[in-house]
Amino acid sequence: MDIKATKEQGKVSVTVLRLSGNLDVESYEKLIAEAEALKAAGTLNLLLDLKEVPYISSSGLRALNIIFKAYKGDEKEEALSKGLRDGTYKSAHFKLLSPSKTVMEGLKITGFDMFLEIHKNLKDAVNSF
Repeated sequence: MDIKATKEQGKVSVTVLRLSGNLDVESYEKLIAEAEALKAAGTLNLLLDLKEVPYISSSGLRALNIIFKAYKGDEKEEALSKGLRDGTYKSAHFKLLSPSKTVMEGLKITGFDMFLEIHKNLKDAVNSF
């Protein structure tokens, strides 16, 4: 998998990670490491561009969950858990862009679409932060 990082400016600065290739057991650790390094360097808002990701495995979904937790911001754990349980929570600092049909099906089946905003175009995604 290839990962390219760029910065976009909307109301706030957003780091966009453009992924290319399968997000699976071979690549998920690379994605986690990149997202965690960006967080350690001060990135507050992360958008994953999944347009060129044809397949996501359970390992890839695990990576999204780990990144989601890393970018949850200062939300209190109790409020976060309640929002996730009630289906009212959407991540404010970690969002997805342009998943393929196959990847979107995986996100829906596992419920990731319930707490991660998923956008179809870059401008709208950046402005949603």
